[in-house]
Amino acid sequence: MDLANAALLLAAGMAAGTVNAVAGGGSLITFPALLAVGLPPVPANVTNSVSVFPGYGAAVAGSWMDLPRGRLLVTLVPTTIVGALVGAGLLLVTPARAFEVVVPFLVLGATALLAFQDPLRRLVGHPRDVPTRRRGLTIQVVVALASVYGGYFGAAVGVMLVAALALVLDATLARVSAIKNLLSAIIGLTTVAVFALAGPVNWAGVALLAPATLVGGYAGARLVRRLPSKLLKAIIVVFGTTIGLYLLWRALR
Repeated sequence: MDLANAALLLAAGMAAGTVNAVAGGGSLITFPALLAVGLPPVPANVTNSVSVFPGYGAAVAGSWMDLPRGRLLVTLVPTTIVGALVGAGLLLVTPARAFEVVVPFLVLGATALLAFQDPLRRLVGHPRDVPTRRRGLTIQVVVALASVYGGYFGAAVGVMLVAALALVLDATLARVSAIKNLLSAIIGLTTVAVFALAGPVNWAGVALLAPATLVGGYAGARLVRRLPSKLLKAIIVVFGTTIGLYLLWRALR
């Protein structure tokens, strides 16, 4: 790998780590960068999944103070792991085309959920007014679906998690973002384990991208703690809409 390609991957990794911590969707920076340096699509996707994991870990460290303590996270960890295993397995054994067509609509739908969070809450009820059992089941379902998607492709999984969790949790957006960072890190760790054993990982690409995402992820998580809730929501909605439209354009080419 020449110097120009190495510089491209380092810059992409820094940017992706920051974006993942703030809104999600950083894979749409690193994945094209890996394609640009000559990797075929499947090895690029697998290498990307392994590379962005350190950035998620750094984002967890940066947002640790905002994580809730209690039973919720303990119950979500197994759901997240199982969902990510299913998604990673699907990537290795199924053709990607059908899923690629559906993904843009999932991302745009999740973004719309976040953008219209307040009207939807008035329609379906505020989380604090929903029975505890029903709320718990809803959280498990949305996290399971997002984890399957994250294990399969991963781009914008953060947007999906923030949108869904913000609708069903009575918590600040900064706290929801901290939960998103933790669940994204678990999805990332699970896919790393699967792809390191069974996937065509380009380890030279990982060696360049992973440290860069680590730095960007920590910086992005610290930034989130200082952003007003409305501004953070606006940033995530803009990112989600841009990502969804880009994926739709790519799927329809």
